[in-house]
Amino acid sequence: MIRLARVGARKQPHYRIVVIEKDRARNGRSVEVVGTYNPRTNPASVELKRDRIEYWTKNGARLSDRVEKLLAQAPATQETAAA
Repeated sequence: MIRLARVGARKQPHYRIVVIEKDRARNGRSVEVVGTYNPRTNPASVELKRDRIEYWTKNGARLSDRVEKLLAQAPATQETAAA
């Protein structure tokens, strides 16, 4: 499953977009970090590794509702290269 994992201080949310097993806790050990999402900037900043997200979805990973919306909203220019 590809979903958000919250990081950051109290009342200062910042999220990682992670590939994780469905039954793990929200901030449990992830398989891979495939992006970040910061809702506190104006507009909210989203960085995605679209090639890795595509790889995982082809191998059976499902997107959470929020990650699906972020993918649809994020323009292709905000992609990051695989590091």
